[in-house]
Amino acid sequence: MRPLADDDVQPTTPTATLEPSDHAFSRRARALVEQMTTEEKIASLHQVSPGVPRLGLAPFRTGTEALHGVSWLGTATVFPQPVGLAASWDTDLVRRVGDAVATEVRAKHAADPTVSLNVWAPVVNPLRNALWGRNEEGYSEDPALTAEIATAYCQGLRGGHPAFWKTVPTLKHFLAYNNEVDRAVTSSGLRPRVLHEYELPAYRGPVEAGVVGAVMPSYNLVNGRPNHVARELLDELRSWTDRSLLVVSDAAAPTNLVEAERYFTSETDSHAAALLAGVDSFTDHDTESGPTVKHVTAALEAGLLTEEDVDRAVVRLLELRLRTGELDPGLDPYAGITADEIDLPEHRALAREATAAGVVVLANDGVLPLLGPDRAAPTRLAVVGPLADRVLHDWYSGTPPYLSDLATALGARLSSTEVTVVDGSDRVGLRARSTGTYLSVSEPDGTVTATADRCGPAEELDVTDWGHGVVTLRSVATGALLSGGRWIVRADASRVGGWVAQETFRLHRHPDGAWSVQHVGSGRWLRVQHEARTLVADASTVESAERFDLRTVRSGEAAVAEAAAAADVVVVAVGNDPHVHGRETEDRPDLDLPRAARALWRAAREATDRAVLAVVSSYPYALGEIADEAAAVVWSSHAGQELGPGLTDVLVGDVEPRGRLAQTWVARTEDAGDILDYDVVGARSTYWYADTRPLYAFGHGLGYSTVEYGEVTAAVSTLQVQVDDELADDAGPARPTGQVPAFEVSVQVENTGSRTIHETVQVYVALPSGHPAGSRRRLGGHRQVTLAPGEVRRVDVTVAPAALATWDARAERWHTEPGSWTLEVGRSSADVRARATVTVAGPAYPDLVSGSTVDAVAYDTESASVLAPRTSSHGTVVGIRPGARSATVTFDRVDLTDVGTVVVEAARWGAGRAGIEVTLPDGTRHTLPAADAPDPADDAWASVEVTVPETSRTCGTLTVRLEGPARLARLTLR
Repeated sequence: MRPLADDDVQPTTPTATLEPSDHAFSRRARALVEQMTTEEKIASLHQVSPGVPRLGLAPFRTGTEALHGVSWLGTATVFPQPVGLAASWDTDLVRRVGDAVATEVRAKHAADPTVSLNVWAPVVNPLRNALWGRNEEGYSEDPALTAEIATAYCQGLRGGHPAFWKTVPTLKHFLAYNNEVDRAVTSSGLRPRVLHEYELPAYRGPVEAGVVGAVMPSYNLVNGRPNHVARELLDELRSWTDRSLLVVSDAAAPTNLVEAERYFTSETDSHAAALLAGVDSFTDHDTESGPTVKHVTAALEAGLLTEEDVDRAVVRLLELRLRTGELDPGLDPYAGITADEIDLPEHRALAREATAAGVVVLANDGVLPLLGPDRAAPTRLAVVGPLADRVLHDWYSGTPPYLSDLATALGARLSSTEVTVVDGSDRVGLRARSTGTYLSVSEPDGTVTATADRCGPAEELDVTDWGHGVVTLRSVATGALLSGGRWIVRADASRVGGWVAQETFRLHRHPDGAWSVQHVGSGRWLRVQHEARTLVADASTVESAERFDLRTVRSGEAAVAEAAAAADVVVVAVGNDPHVHGRETEDRPDLDLPRAARALWRAAREATDRAVLAVVSSYPYALGEIADEAAAVVWSSHAGQELGPGLTDVLVGDVEPRGRLAQTWVARTEDAGDILDYDVVGARSTYWYADTRPLYAFGHGLGYSTVEYGEVTAAVSTLQVQVDDELADDAGPARPTGQVPAFEVSVQVENTGSRTIHETVQVYVALPSGHPAGSRRRLGGHRQVTLAPGEVRRVDVTVAPAALATWDARAERWHTEPGSWTLEVGRSSADVRARATVTVAGPAYPDLVSGSTVDAVAYDTESASVLAPRTSSHGTVVGIRPGARSATVTFDRVDLTDVGTVVVEAARWGAGRAGIEVTLPDGTRHTLPAADAPDPADDAWASVEVTVPETSRTCGTLTVRLEGPARLARLTLR
């Protein structure tokens, strides 16, 4: 049966007693809660709830993983990784992918009603730093593009019915989560500008669009407070919509509040705080709900919670369930989706289309496409490298119905071409010194024993080096990977996988030339048992490990060089295994291509100058000189079951390249910056601020034709900062929003080449010089257009108001700087083809004057500071970074002309001497004592006054220096 697509959905005629709508669902949810006992309500707060049969409520669980297809529930279509979907810059395509995934979730639910229609996708953390282990799960380093792509995917997941949802999407992971190292205990420092300009917009877009029903907080802390008890952030999130939003915890996060983060001393307190902050559903202790019930019940009995607090969360949960049609199967327009609507032909075709759309041609000297009107297919083609004939999974991949690799797809498309495939692995035999015999793989169970006197196919292992000493070992005889996770080593794995990968090893060479092997997952070394001679992973030290003599049967580099020398063109397919060096729980050690991959490239390139580098990866690489040596460079994400055909479509020219980078490829690892520094303004990171020259810029991507850009015009020459209809009070003046209206930019684009081209016209906006935010550019808008050879078209692009706005942390509102703004139009953030200007009219960035109060976090620059909680539940203050003796923060544009006193609100937070030094704009310094630390419960901070002499009443920068355990809350000018 064909799945219901959005266009097929017709509003169902409601009965006289039921009108499906958000308002109706809210009323019904409240009515159900009124009929539930306290025990039934508390039991509903766990991820896995028992249901209430007397009210028609079946057992329920939150969360079906659906990042780029249905995960962990058997066969399902696997679409490209999110970072690959985003490279299409095509919201309609991404919406269709979301719709197909929702159909398959519904099909799984039809087969098993316990499969939740609440899907835990998408991930909308902006890709701030390419070292992040979960880079593949996000969309873009630009928050606006992230919001666009996320909104489109959620639109598909949600469906088009006005009341009933096909599935209910959940945004992950709120907020400021871009590191795996110590992820449950690290604090992301977000000053207000970074929070409002960079982090929140990625979430706000899909929430305001009405296509999100739930949000999951992240494991980390923000400004010293765990996200699962960050009420101010969750309140901000819910303020963007009138619809109910369910907040579900991440797995084990409630326990982390006490055990890992030690933010609370008891789970009674932590559960109460999380529920009061806005968490509605606790994902903890796997399927065991007992601890959650126990702790919430104790909090209720202790008076930390009221029953209304519990009711509020249960109502939200029931509203989500009502949206799915669970209680109205006769009205649910998606109820007809059947269990067999998995791996449909149209889903296969869509997966191939999405794969091709996300392929980015990064460089090309003319070797691509491989076919064309004036170009015959190569007679001999070599496809080499570890990803030449492999399609790899990531942690959130589903189980694909089939896999089609690059070499196979190229061979099928180029039927008259002789295609040679070499994976580049070294083929070796390992002879145990303790027995004098070779390791051999036994069939059918794959047990490895040191029993062979000679080295034949059963004794040969293909060694693939994934970098930093980590390898996989594949049996030549059986094709299976060696796995060491169950003590006895067996060749029984089809791929690397699992929460802790069991198929990776390290090779250690001893001074005498012998080798030992360590199993990475367990940390144990391999040993050959006495008598039985079975290979086991149980040695605790390298000294007790078996020593092997390694015999090289075949050199991977030599095989690649031989194949490349005999070919007209060689495609070198390299990249990462998504379970190695960059995944959930593990950040990348660097951005470099693995040493072994570089060696394979070198072998191919020295054999021929017609070498194409095909990078298949979850993230960008710093390619170094390889980028200049390659005849062409193309990139694809791990695109799932149609990786081979989709990538082939672009390589041979059956599909014109349309992919554009949604994330900068920096030139060096150090250019990525500190993975734990979330202050993109102060760190000057991301393409918004970076001063370094990238390898490939944000938005970059080539076609197989050429384009020229003509004159740029803006629909308006002057933009007036808007004023909304909301009043400051009943009689007060209108409050300005601080933003300009959206406006159109028009540019003429001509295809000057001989092939059709898919062009993504990008408009960036650049701040007026002298703006306090510093120089930078942001994506203002983009539009895709297809041009035939010789075609000229005028393309209109809408520029979003947010692209020109900065957050005024002093006034806690948006501000758009008046002056002349530059509009940069081109093919990427670095390839600007035409410019225009537009004038913004509005108030200048305000000075701090007499009567002003400013929070310390609204500083302009800082040194060695850290953001910390004002109290355990609310507020943020400035302290001193651990390990530093002092910190400074500065406040620009301070006008002390009419100021007699600067009031400093501060405290001594902990033992030791604390000091505060205030330097006025004229350079006059005033040293103040810091009061003792307040009781966090009463928020009683001390105020210390600085008298401003007549001679110091000037304009300029005010600096506050903190020493020891001092913390600064705010300043007031009187």
